[in-house]
Formats: sequence, C-alpha cells, structure tokens
Amino acid sequence: MAAPPLGRLVLTHLLVALFGMGSWAAINGIWVELPVVVKDLPEGWSLPSYLSVLVALGNLSLLVVTLWRRLALGKGEQAPIQVVQALNVVGTALLAPLWQQVAPVGGQYHSVAFLTLALVLALACCASNVTFLPFLSHLPPPFLRSFFLGQGLSALLPCVLALAQGVGRLECPSAPTNGTPGPPHNFPERFPASTFFWTLATLLVTSAAAFQGLLLLLPLPPSVTTGGPGPGLQVGAPGVEEEEEEASPLQEPPFQAAGTTPGPDPEAHRLLSARGACLLSLLAFTNALTNGVLPAVQSFSCLPYGRLAYHLAAVLGSAANPLACFLAMGVLCRSLAWLGGLSLLGMLFGAYLMALAILSPCPPLVGTTAGLVLVVLSWVLCLGLFSYVKVAASSLLHGGGQRALLAVGVAIQVGSLLGAVAMFPPTSIYHVFRSGKDCVDLCGP
Repeated sequence: MAAPPLGRLVLTHLLVALFGMGSWAAINGIWVELPVVVKDLPEGWSLPSYLSVLVALGNLSLLVVTLWRRLALGKGEQAPIQVVQALNVVGTALLAPLWQQVAPVGGQYHSVAFLTLALVLALACCASNVTFLPFLSHLPPPFLRSFFLGQGLSALLPCVLALAQGVGRLECPSAPTNGTPGPPHNFPERFPASTFFWTLATLLVTSAAAFQGLLLLLPLPPSVTTGGPGPGLQVGAPGVEEEEEEASPLQEPPFQAAGTTPGPDPEAHRLLSARGACLLSLLAFTNALTNGVLPAVQSFSCLPYGRLAYHLAAVLGSAANPLACFLAMGVLCRSLAWLGGLSLLGMLFGAYLMALAILSPCPPLVGTTAGLVLVVLSWVLCLGLFSYVKVAASSLLHGGGQRALLAVGVAIQVGSLLGAVAMFPPTSIYHVFRSGKDCVDLCGP
C-alpha cells in the first residue's frame, strides 16, 4: 500500500498537538496571571493556596468520567472531550469580564466569580487526562508524542503571553546615603488581565477546532472500537512492529497490506505485569514531581537569584517539555532500566532545586551569574528529563489500546494530586520555605 501524502500526516500531527494544547492551558494561564490579579482581589497572595485546593478538588471530575463510562458503554470519548473543551472555552471567556467581581461571604469579601470559574476550569482540565488520552488509541504511537508536545505548549504559551504582558516587571531605586532603599517601583502591565484571558480563550477555541478537524480526518467515529486508524489515515497500524513504526513516524511501513487486521501486542496489553506496573508507577512519580512538588518551590528556588532567573526558569523550563517530545519522536528509549536512570538523574537536579528552596532566601552563589545559570539550567534539565520519561513511558503503554491510555491518564492525574497534597502543608501551613524581598539584600553581613 502506498504511503499517505506527507502533507496529510503533518497536518494530522499539527492537529493532535493543537488538540493537546487545550488540555491544561486554562489552569496554567491562571497560574501565570496570578501576580496581576492578586493586586485587585481581596484574597491577595493567599489566592495561590485557594487555587491549589481548587485544582485538587478538580480531580472529582474523574468520578464523573468513570460514571459516564459505566452508563454510556461503547459511546467513546467524543462527547466528554467536547464537554471538557466547552467548559474550558466558556470558563476562560467568562473570566475576562468577571474576574474582578467580588461578593460578601461570611462577613468578608471574596472573589466569588474568579474562584468559581477557576473550579470549573480545574474540573475540566483534570478530566482532560482521562478523556483526551484514551481517544488517541485510535491513532498510532507517534501521534501520542505530538499530543504531549501540545501539552507542553499549554504551559509554554501562557508563560510567553505573560512575559509579553510584562508581568512582574520592577525597578529597584538607588540606595540613598543612609543605606535604606525605598520600595521597588512596579511597572504597569502592557495590557490588562481581561485581554490575557480573552487571548487564552482564543487558544482554547483553536484547540477545540483542531479536535473537530481530527474527527473529519478519522474515517471512523470515535465511538467505534477499532484496532487502528482505519483506511482514511493509514500511518502504521498498532499491530506493526514498534521498531518499524519508530524508524519513520511519518511514514507507513511499506509491507503493510490492505485489509490487514492488526494483531494484539501481548506486552502492551499486560497492564498488570511487572513492566506495565513499573511504567505506570514511573508516570505517577514523575508527574508528582513536575506537577505538584517542584512548582510549589519554584519561586523559593529562583527568586533569590532575581526576577530574571525566575522568568528564565519558567519559560525555558516550559520550553523543555515540547523539546523533549521532539526528541522522543526521533529517539524513543524502550529500556525500563534507562528510563529509571533518566528519572534518577532528574531527581538529582530536583534535589538541588529543593535544597535551594530550603536555603532561601540565602542559597549558595546568590548574587552571582554562576548561581543564576545553575538554577535556570537545573530547572530546564530537570523538567526536560522528566518530560522525556513521561512521553516514553506513555508511548510504550500505547499498544494496550484505550484501557492502557486511560490508565496512563489516571496515573498522571493521581501522581499530580499526591504531589500537590504533599506540598500543601510545608508551603501553606508550616511555612517551611522563606521568600526574599524585592530590592532588599537579606544575605549581607
């Protein structure tokens, strides 16, 4: 059978990446916009703690998805995906005009509109991992890497947008003769939070449109259980040996004959085997670190080295995710031992970042270029390594079909939840970590 047109395959990869971009873009956008909105909302800098709790509550959507699967057997993932995308688009669009609205609750004013919409978006984003990923079982493994690339963009693009907005820009005044500096001068943002949320809503509309484009490209409706993508998108069936498929992700294996029925991959279907359990555990562990533990200490580890270090770590760290996905498209590690080794290496960088956070506001090499380079490089390498492990482990489980990818989504979500819950007491209750002050040297003699 002749290989499909290259342009069609590239278009499909692009649509899958845009589809993945919509998974967590809404919540990631709220996080990076917090420095702007906290100035006008009554909760102030307690708002991140509220948001952490809301994201944890968002995991209740997993129960809703489970109930849907029980009550609508054989209906596929199309309907829940469209519900998730609609909630993301509508919730973000409503944030633009309503985020400043407050109301009295228990005798105190609270940002009811912002918190309510944040909860809606948290429910939608948490549900995305257990609805978007099973849908990809209709596509060959290379498209799973494109999806994770899009997920990386869901963190990178809001960061870039916030930088363009000018979030966190300040200038330290010159020290007067008495040695006591004045307060820092904060520059106004280039555009308001409402414009940020409208732009974010536009990205989510693009993601939803990409999903509709995928439905047009796929010859069979997602509700039909099939072992492969069907004749309309022939890019290598799951039954073909993984080594052949990986040799050229955008090329159909030349020996695949028309009408060939994909055979089962016995290794991939054994989710309860030692290998399957190890891969799922690796996914849960890496996501606990990248989505729960490390984000909670990023400001403590970076800000002692300056705002530049914090912004570089946030943007370049987010860029490491899609770059790791690009690497996995060309070089996919299949060895469980090597994946474990990469995870240990990522843990070393993570331990260094945790040590910097514990020693904040006076970590080693503070005030030096070497310290800034080390902290930014550690963030990039740590997130890049864990992103590669996540993509590789998910790709190896892809052969198990819809159930395997559902297990991947659950592992990612459970790991993220456990990481966030584990970091809430030390950061928000016991205040183990101490932050520095802008334009104030707390480490001098």
